[in-house]
Amino acid sequence: MLSRLYDRVIGWSAHPRAPRILSALSFAESSFFPIPPDVMLAPMCVAQPRRGWSFALNCTLSSVAGGLAGYLIGRLAFEWLQPWLLESAYADAFQSAVQSFETWGFWYILLAGFTPIPYKVFTISAGVVGMPIIPFLLGSLVGRGGRFFLVAGLIRLLGDDAAGRIRGWVDRAGWFILGLVVLGALAWYWWGHQG
Repeated sequence: MLSRLYDRVIGWSAHPRAPRILSALSFAESSFFPIPPDVMLAPMCVAQPRRGWSFALNCTLSSVAGGLAGYLIGRLAFEWLQPWLLESAYADAFQSAVQSFETWGFWYILLAGFTPIPYKVFTISAGVVGMPIIPFLLGSLVGRGGRFFLVAGLIRLLGDDAAGRIRGWVDRAGWFILGLVVLGALAWYWWGHQG
């Protein structure tokens, strides 16, 4: 089922209304849809290289708006669960998670824009823990914009050959960046607790 959906999304890139479809896909992927917009963005950038930056901006703004919708989904669902959660054995762990998200939330959201982990996981989680909205929006803008402009830039630089390999490369780059951040955080924690 997902492979057929994936093929359909790629087919949309040749549609006359492709920019509008790209906006809708970017919005939906940030809150509930399973296919990332890169698969449509890449062929559109190959077909019209001069409009690549415009397509990346379109993707970014729509994705941030969709991320806000995901945030609201998490926030509204949490209101139904909050009374039970705060009376449960998980109350302390939840409070700790909220503090961590408030402290590192911007960085979580920014990095989430690059990782192959579905972005909606982060947007909905940010709403559940009540991450402050301004850092959420800024992190989304930088992270998602970085990813989509990277896709458009690589296709402009490498041409047609890049389109077929771009998704795998972006996923690997995302995991690499996430790994570097985790290693950096562990090193910072270790050196901070020495002596």
